[in-house]
Amino acid sequence: MANSLEARSPFLDTPLMEWAAQLPPNYKLRGNTSKWILRKALLEGGIVPRENMERPKMGFGVPIRHWFHDAMKELLFDTVLSERALARGYFRPEALKKLVDEHLSGASDHAYRLWALLMLELWHREFIDGFVPEAASTAGPLQAAAL
Repeated sequence: MANSLEARSPFLDTPLMEWAAQLPPNYKLRGNTSKWILRKALLEGGIVPRENMERPKMGFGVPIRHWFHDAMKELLFDTVLSERALARGYFRPEALKKLVDEHLSGASDHAYRLWALLMLELWHREFIDGFVPEAASTAGPLQAAAL
């Protein structure tokens, strides 16, 4: 939801929410099982297979590692290794260059570290620097931030 990905819109129905709010607590929680009545209805109704209901939560994987080798490689260089970012003095330039080189050569997977560094620099540019170049009006948000 923080990323504008909402997959539970049927539960935004006002009459359904009002009905669910009136249910006794033991229909909502049984032992450590939350949403008990919903799970029971989905299983008994054959809507969701048992193996899906009983598996642990799974993350929504994002191919950051591959993005930095392909579509976002230039953005990575132009942002994290830019003169502007390096001049901030937050990190040793040689350490940043080493992370990028090791990642791109395949020697190590630094995708999540590099993603965090990229987001830090983009955040810094937007909220601390407050600088939006003229070219940003026609570019997408990530391209504009790299300018």
